[in-house]
Amino acid sequence: MDKRGKKIAGTMLYVPGVLLMVLGIIYLPITASMSLAVAAALGGAAMTAAGLYLNHSHKTKTLTARTVRYVLLSLGAVIMMFPFYWMLSSAFKTSAEMNLFPPSMAPNNWFDYGNFVVAFETAPFARYFMNSVIVVLSSVVITAFTTILGAFAFSRLKFPGKEILFSLLLSMMMVPFEILVITNYQTIVKIGLSDTLYALVLPFISSIFYTYILRNFFSSIPDGLYWSARVDGCTNWRYLWKIMVPIGRPALMTIILLNAMASWNSFMWPLLVIKRDTNRTLPFGLYSFTTEVGANNELLMAASSVVVMPMILLFFLARKQIVNGVARGGIKG
Repeated sequence: MDKRGKKIAGTMLYVPGVLLMVLGIIYLPITASMSLAVAAALGGAAMTAAGLYLNHSHKTKTLTARTVRYVLLSLGAVIMMFPFYWMLSSAFKTSAEMNLFPPSMAPNNWFDYGNFVVAFETAPFARYFMNSVIVVLSSVVITAFTTILGAFAFSRLKFPGKEILFSLLLSMMMVPFEILVITNYQTIVKIGLSDTLYALVLPFISSIFYTYILRNFFSSIPDGLYWSARVDGCTNWRYLWKIMVPIGRPALMTIILLNAMASWNSFMWPLLVIKRDTNRTLPFGLYSFTTEVGANNELLMAASSVVVMPMILLFFLARKQIVNGVARGGIKG
């Protein structure tokens, strides 16, 4: 076979081989005939290898590398998204469907909202939602205020031991929150804030990580701008709120969004300090569907879908600001 014939034969093997391999990988976790999917993936891989052997031009190698890259990224995306799909599909399943083995990948009726109705009748989710909104707004506002002040102090003000103090604060990031739970709980009980919404906000009114991000962002602003404002009679307080905060809006938005998601999803701390049902937040409200003998999984999934949906929408709407803010805040200069 001449060179041109090998190239044509290699292309004819390569293209269907890639398609067959990709389809086999996609259908592997969802098909009932797993052996057929494995055979398709292996057969596609063999055809692809034979095609590359016959047609190993630069264009084919580049296409192969790009295909492998996208296949791996797609596989990673499927793995990441599958828990959310499983939660949402389980929310529409009946109790009998939830107990099937092997489990079904999709409900029989995607328009059966009975689980959502029962979930909202079982627990006062409207009250839980209001509690979550109050806690999130309070935490975001106070944390943003303290973060701005701390970042400005460590980036612009001159005082003895500033770098040492900041290094000590950064070292505290290595201490996990679980180690501080007992101390925080004892403090909340002693000041009489146990079983109140204040207990969900007070331990989280500042963050070293958020201060670190905003401090690096503030440090990237030229010093000449600060001294020019000072020469014109601008005070530190006015310079902070009129110049630095507007410039640092991307990093500040990232901090607000990350803090909002962390506060919304908090479960362990409310579980410790909240006793009354009327003070529960949404994640802690999911505890209503568990008993000593088990959980109503279909109702739990329906309620979980309602709880996580606002944060999923918030992430998709603001994902660029989160990534850009963290990237710019982590680079000095």
